[in-house]
Formats: sequence, structure tokens, C-alpha cells
Amino acid sequence: MRPPPPPLPSLRSSALVLVLLLLLAACSSPASGRAVPSPPETASVAPAPPPVVIIVERRNRFHRELVVASALASVAIAAIILSALYAWVLWRRSRRLPRGKKGARSADTASARGIMMAPILSKFNSLKTSRKGVVAMAMIEYPSLEAATGKFSASNVLGVGGFGCVYKAVFDGGVAAAVKRLEAGGPECEKEFENELDLLGRIRHPNIVTLLGFCVHEGNHYIVYELMHKGSLDTQLHGASRGSALSWHVRMKIALDMARGLEYLHEHCSPPVIHRDLKSSNILLDSDFNAKISDFGLAVTSGNIDKGSMKLSGTLGYVAPEYLLDGKLTEKSDVYAFGVVLLELLMGRKPVEKMSQTQCQSIVTWAMPQLTDRTKLPNIVDPVIRDTMDPKHLYQVAAVAVLCVQPEPSYRPLITDVLHSLVPLVPVELGGTLRVAEPPSPNLKHSAC
Repeated sequence: MRPPPPPLPSLRSSALVLVLLLLLAACSSPASGRAVPSPPETASVAPAPPPVVIIVERRNRFHRELVVASALASVAIAAIILSALYAWVLWRRSRRLPRGKKGARSADTASARGIMMAPILSKFNSLKTSRKGVVAMAMIEYPSLEAATGKFSASNVLGVGGFGCVYKAVFDGGVAAAVKRLEAGGPECEKEFENELDLLGRIRHPNIVTLLGFCVHEGNHYIVYELMHKGSLDTQLHGASRGSALSWHVRMKIALDMARGLEYLHEHCSPPVIHRDLKSSNILLDSDFNAKISDFGLAVTSGNIDKGSMKLSGTLGYVAPEYLLDGKLTEKSDVYAFGVVLLELLMGRKPVEKMSQTQCQSIVTWAMPQLTDRTKLPNIVDPVIRDTMDPKHLYQVAAVAVLCVQPEPSYRPLITDVLHSLVPLVPVELGGTLRVAEPPSPNLKHSAC
């Protein structure tokens, strides 16, 4: 006889097991995003308890809120980064000089453009001044210029340039200055005006002329500089005095000052500035024969040179061969012009001299064969300074000049090397390192660089 079969589990126990299985399934997949469906309702199975569905829904809602919050946080961080980058770009732009548009402008338009100027003399009258960054800008009213120059009288002319004259001006309170008037000359005149304001408004160096202000009136443009009482080197060398006021040591001091000014332009400006029109008439001398480079109308920055569109500019006799023939312009072009001025100081001759009605000769062509011959060199030195220097110093200066005017730019030295070569030839009292028994001129003072 077989044993009786085991009793079947009750219907109630089966329902409890099914509920437990549903709970375990809901807990094991909380991130599914959907509530676990209940089995079909039958007469024999009880429905799932409500707490299970509520827990799943809360977890799904929390998951969705976490995703949304993360997305919003990412967007906020990106917005902060973009805002900081935009603010930095605006700050960098605000430090740059604004460039004006072409065409005629009034003084008010120039004011709105916000050209940055050098600090102005507080004694000037009729000035509109404002600040942008750390540099002041001065817009001098035309009546003040007219009164200070005696209505631009011919008796106050200090020099004549390509676009107009330079006048001596005495403002109220006895403040003296130089005013360059650029007469209406079309786009080229306006371009030089803006270029000079652009560069000199940012440059500060003891051997570069200081810009004081500007004015625009009836199509004419005016630039006001510090007054250099001894005029230009060209006037001192080739004028009525024929260099009689320039001793050997003073000439070497002038050359050293020029080299310091050029080194600042080439090595310490960013980007480097190429003067492009360095010559003796653009080297100005103050009452103590401190030399300063002036006239930046043709200057360019090395990062803004376009060989195809840049017009050949400069002065005959000072223009480097590679620039004249091929349009190639570098800092070495200024070094060539410096060498020509150094030859002027050494020999007292003009950069180009007329040999006949149809023929001219440059100082470089004439002097080069004699500069390298020690027996001929003393004979071509300016008679005013002949036999007044140490022969070794004479040979050294001649060697520097020969290197500077080499036809091949790569053979020319950097202006820094020229500077280091000249420092030992200038007395300590004049800014060099040479020690002499007596100062060459007790009235001379050196402006420390």
C-alpha cells in the first residue's frame, strides 16, 4: 500500500510567495525608470501592496531630478567660463590703442576716438584732457596753438618737413614746445598723423622725443612735442656752425643716445618698431646735447609689414639697399641708417653729395675704401675733431660704421651689439664708462636711460 501524497500548499501561502518575489524584483531594478507591472488580477491572487509602487516612483523621480540638476550645473559652469573668457578679451582690447578710420575728422571726432597721449604740461591753457588706462590724452584747441606760435609766424619756424613746418610755441606761463603742422595732404598725410600719435602715445624713453598733444583744425593736423633747444643733428653738422659745437666726445654721446633709443624700439617694444626714416634731421638735441629720435610718421611694427602693399618710403642716402631694391624691411634697415648717421658724425659730410649736374655720390660709396685703411682714415675725419681723439677709439668707431652699412643685412650687427661697442668710448659724465682726466664739457648733463 503506497503512502498518501504530501498535502498541497495552501492557496494563501502561494499568494504570499508571489508577493515576496514581486518585492525582490522591484528592489533589484530601481533604475529601470518604470514601475514593475502587477500580475493580472485574478480571483485567487491578491493585488501588489501599494507601498511598492510608491517607492519605485519616488526613486525614478529622484533619478530624473539628479540628471536635470547635473545638466543645469554643467550649463552654468560653461556660462561662467565663457563669461570670464569674454571679459578677458575685452580687457585686452581696452589696453590697445584704437585705430581711427580714414577720412577727414574734426577735433571732436579725434576726441571720441580716444587717442592716448603722453602726460601734458599742466600749465597749458585751453586743454581738453581725459584718461584712458595710465596715459593721458591732450587735445589742444586751435586758438591756443595760434597764439603760442604767433599765428604760425615764419620767424618761429624750426624746420621744414615733407608735409609742413615745425614751429616754436610758447604757451601761457612761458611753457615752450614744438608744433608740427601737417598741412592738408590727403590720405598719406592723415595716415602719418595717426601713425605718429599711435606709436608715440605708447612709447616712453629718454632718447625718444616726448609727445605732448595734438589738434585737428580745418583739415590741418598739428602735433605738439617737447622743445629740443639745440635743434636737429643735421642743423648742427651741416648748418652755419658746421659742427663746431660738437666735440669728439659729444658726437660719441649722440651716437650712444641714438643706439639706446633704437635698442628700445627693436628689443623692448612688443612688437618691435622699425623707424624706417632714421636720419640726422630726425635726431633732435636738447640744451645739454642729449639726443632723441623723432618723427615716427613712417614707422611700422615688425608684425605689421606687408611687402605687397607697403609703399617704399625713406630718405635718399639712408635707405638700406635690400629695402630700396627688393622692398625687404627689417630692424637691420634701421641699423644701416644708423651707420650712415655715424659716418656723418665721423666725417662731417652729408649722406649724399652732388658731384655734377647729373651725378651724386653717397657717403657710404665714397668712404668705404678709406674707412678700412688706417693710413687714410685720419684724413677723412671732420677737421673740427681731427686729432682730438684716441686713434684706437677712431678705428673702433670706423669699424662699427663699416659693419652697419654692409650691403648684406645678415652681416650687420644688432643695435644691441652696436650699443655695447660705443659705451666704452663715451665718458662716464656723458653716460658711458670711459674715465678721462677731465670732463670733456662741464655744461653737459646726461639723461639716464
